[in-house]
Amino acid sequence: MKSFSYVATTAAGKQVKGTINAEDARDFAAKAKEKGLTVTKYEEKDIEKKKTIKKFSTKDLAFNCRQLAAMLTSGLTLVKALDILSKEQPTEDAKELWQSVYESVQKGESFSDSLAQYRGVFPEFMISMIAAGETSGSLDTISQDLSDYYQKQNKMNNTIKGAITYPIILGVLCIVIVIFMFAFIMPTFAGMYEDPDAMPALTKVMMGFSDSLIQYWYIYVIVVVGIIFAFMYIMKIPSSRLKWDKLIIKGPGFGPLVVKVYTARFASTLSSLYSSGIPMVDCLRRSSDILGNLYISECFQNVIDEVKQGETLSAAIQRTEIFDSMFCSIIYVGEEAGALDTILSKTADYYDEEADSAVGRLVGMLEPVMIIIMGVAVGLLLASIFPALYGSFDAIAA
Repeated sequence: MKSFSYVATTAAGKQVKGTINAEDARDFAAKAKEKGLTVTKYEEKDIEKKKTIKKFSTKDLAFNCRQLAAMLTSGLTLVKALDILSKEQPTEDAKELWQSVYESVQKGESFSDSLAQYRGVFPEFMISMIAAGETSGSLDTISQDLSDYYQKQNKMNNTIKGAITYPIILGVLCIVIVIFMFAFIMPTFAGMYEDPDAMPALTKVMMGFSDSLIQYWYIYVIVVVGIIFAFMYIMKIPSSRLKWDKLIIKGPGFGPLVVKVYTARFASTLSSLYSSGIPMVDCLRRSSDILGNLYISECFQNVIDEVKQGETLSAAIQRTEIFDSMFCSIIYVGEEAGALDTILSKTADYYDEEADSAVGRLVGMLEPVMIIIMGVAVGLLLASIFPALYGSFDAIAA
């Protein structure tokens, strides 16, 4: 990316100065033409890499968009609104970043191009929506839509985090109990057998596991860490990631519940993008990519191709066999009625509630699995030490 400082003449004959970020001179010329400028002089510079903060959370994005929408609606200019917004940031890094965006806009750069300098900090969805708002002249409305969108996403994220807190605690507790039993309790019963060969087969196995856990604990740690890194590496291989992502939405029991969550995010994103005036093809590409599921993205390549060829959106989505038939029927009704943006908005609200319920059911499936694992571990321990206890009781009775 390069920065082009220019002197140009507007359609009204007024001379102006400014800066445009572009990939090359041809891209710069195209962007200048879109702005209705006749460039008389320009200077090209490489953009220096700027210090950026970590990716904004959905909570931060909702707050910033809501503040921006309020200021623009009240009549403040974009430059003034960005200046105020930069001063309201809670951290120094965030202040510096928004100050940099403010300075770029003040120099004549578009708001969306200024945000695009920080791709990864600001999501592509937000940059696209802001660009649509600038084109249509409805930046205040788009900012409010972005605020509502990220508020919904933040609510969903909090629902998921809150729901999985108990299973995580239960899982950690399960691991701790198993380690404690086999590392501290099991060894105390080893002395009850004067002849180790007299141990029952199950007791020998459990004692062997207990001894290995105590003496070679570091090997278990290495194995666990190795499995984690191996899984992360495999997930970077496109073919493996494709199979995994397909399993997530096609798996028995949990698959339909995961699809509910994906449907809520897809409907909400598509509704926001389409209502802002972005072409349907771009809406579909960005809405599918934002789900982070490679299998869905691959399927939607066919959807996009079919829509380009004149196929209806509902029929193209139906053929992917990803979303439920009711969702496709709702889209069909919206297409027939010519009110797809309104229908999508209402559908997004409906599936948001469905997603909350689906998350609860997903977590409900995890809890009994963990309890069963803990019960099996305790059962194996008891089954292995009871013969020793009975033997000691017989010796006392004798």
